[in-house]
Amino acid sequence: MIQLTLQDGRRSLRVRVAALAAIILGFASPAASEPVRKSGYTLGTETCGSGDLAFPRLQIDMKAGFCAGLVASEEDHLKFPRSIIRVPGRDLFVVADMGGWGHADGRLLLLDPRAPSGQRFRELLTGVEYPFGLVIGPDKKIYASTAETIFRFDPLADNPRSTVETIIRHMPGRRITLPDGTKLDEAAHPLKQFVFDRNGRLFVNIGAHNDDCITPAPITNPCAAAEGASAMAAIWLFAPPSGGIFPALKPNDPDPPHTIYARGLRNSLALALHPNFPDAGYAFLQGENGRDLPDIFKPNEEINAIEQGRHYGWPYCYDLSTPSPEFRLVLQSGVYKSLCSANALYKPPLSLLPPHGAPLAMLYYHGAKFPELEGKLLIGLHGYRPTGSRVLIYDVDEHGFPKPAPAPVRYHVSCAADPTHNFQTDAGDVAAAPFDELVVGWHRVNGARPQGAPAGITVADDGAIWLVEDKNQTIIRIDRTAGDPRPRCPATRALRC
Repeated sequence: MIQLTLQDGRRSLRVRVAALAAIILGFASPAASEPVRKSGYTLGTETCGSGDLAFPRLQIDMKAGFCAGLVASEEDHLKFPRSIIRVPGRDLFVVADMGGWGHADGRLLLLDPRAPSGQRFRELLTGVEYPFGLVIGPDKKIYASTAETIFRFDPLADNPRSTVETIIRHMPGRRITLPDGTKLDEAAHPLKQFVFDRNGRLFVNIGAHNDDCITPAPITNPCAAAEGASAMAAIWLFAPPSGGIFPALKPNDPDPPHTIYARGLRNSLALALHPNFPDAGYAFLQGENGRDLPDIFKPNEEINAIEQGRHYGWPYCYDLSTPSPEFRLVLQSGVYKSLCSANALYKPPLSLLPPHGAPLAMLYYHGAKFPELEGKLLIGLHGYRPTGSRVLIYDVDEHGFPKPAPAPVRYHVSCAADPTHNFQTDAGDVAAAPFDELVVGWHRVNGARPQGAPAGITVADDGAIWLVEDKNQTIIRIDRTAGDPRPRCPATRALRC
């Protein structure tokens, strides 16, 4: 029963009655009745993490024992973040925010996750064209890439721009000229991922100029853009001078020389070196973003074991050994004769990845927080189809290679009538390396979360795993959780896939 008490006459009574009516009729303040939403995620009172690293817990389906906390969102003015790296020796991170496609307004940001919400970022560099790669170099400095350059800088300096030292500056970028003279104002794959080995050698992704290199039929010659000493769809190798550190280029200095380390790789945005590489037998892995086809299960993405001098198929082969029909005549003679099936130049994938998964990040986990992950391979799948939007965990052998298992090997498909699917090629079921999922599915659930878009991954000093999402404009921290795992979002009509 609700009772009203008359205190100071009619005015007091009118105020109390109006307030009660507002509550009953649902006219109360939105802040008191509506859930908090950031970047499409609905946030409750639960947190992930502890102390000043406790962040609002996201309704993401996680492996048991893990949780995800939202560190930053679109409210922090993130536009299109694509990678993240920890500043050595500090509880700080550098974030590459590309700004979007077709722009030269990328930024490098400094993130202090312990700062109050809304005050966690500081702009370091602005007006950067397509920043993507972020790596700690052999000198423990932060290295970053644009569409055409690789440079190092000090993110902790009062004026970071004054510390920029470019080491490579004339790689194929957004605007290129093809061997036949065709000029492209926007090449399809201008982003530069890169890694250093422990000898200071630098391996750089030079993505293909377009999806498939298909020209008007009949195609009788190899893909010209992927040939020669400056081939695209390749990994370029730059060797440092004695001492292992690339010098800063002066205005008229030429770029350091490069060689083509491996060819036939459409877009190598996921690269990982085993810590013991280049010792004999240790892994150099690449996650291949394959050509686009309308079939949801074709082609598969790939994990490739990179070896110097080998060809990995693009644009002539996909999956394990399926020839691209457009290049039938090229595959009948010359250097690429029978490339996909009987040519020593070709190295087929070590394992297939889920089709259209779009691997954008790959690393070996090393950290104290999750001992069960120690030494395992993590791969982020960014793709927007039901086979993407997740983070995979691979067991690896003593040299860092995922371990294929005999067919059939199944993978999860979000929001499908059959929730799993065998790895297959045109020849049928095939062997593949099985994997676990750290973040599973991540499909959109109305009222709870958007579709996931993991782009970059790094590991902090404490072993926590950090992710960036470009499309959702977020930074996420993965920590240990206590108790039973959160129930997965139900497969109901609320799902939108």
